[in-house]
Amino acid sequence: MFSVSLGGGAELRPLEPWQAAEFLAHMDRARETVDPWIPWASVSTDLDSARATLQRYADLQARDAGRLFGIWLDGTLVGGTMFVHFSADAGACEIGVWLEPAGQGRGLVTAAARVLIDWAINTRGLHRVEWKCRPDNTASSAVARRLGMRLDGVLRQSYPYHGVRHDTEVWSILAGDPFEVPAR
Repeated sequence: MFSVSLGGGAELRPLEPWQAAEFLAHMDRARETVDPWIPWASVSTDLDSARATLQRYADLQARDAGRLFGIWLDGTLVGGTMFVHFSADAGACEIGVWLEPAGQGRGLVTAAARVLIDWAINTRGLHRVEWKCRPDNTASSAVARRLGMRLDGVLRQSYPYHGVRHDTEVWSILAGDPFEVPAR
């Protein structure tokens, strides 16, 4: 197994089905703050559903179509990042992130997303990395800006959540855009 240091006692490493109990405990701590932004937070409510969420990403990874990584702070799972979609053929992917309150304010999401962007562009040779969030998720928009992403536009009323349609901001960074490679 591998681990990438994010500094300050934090590390990024794969999050896999065998870690379902740890993931469920994390989701129980994070659900209230994560649920509006990450759709599977509300469905990972018991061991079987948590394992199913992690298995979905393991299956995506096996098809080279997505990946899931956890962010551990001092040995405790506090968040994560993922390739929501990943297509080497199309040269494009989408990154998603989440973090429970115990990990906030430390730059962990920005550092973890920077690792994924670097890997997607510089290791896998993808051309475009996308970041999508609701306009009212100002913390997520701020991370996209810190990563050097540009706002491509807003998809108006693009999806329903609890009976209300929400807009989606689409941010991106391209292979030729300025980007700060993470320190290794």
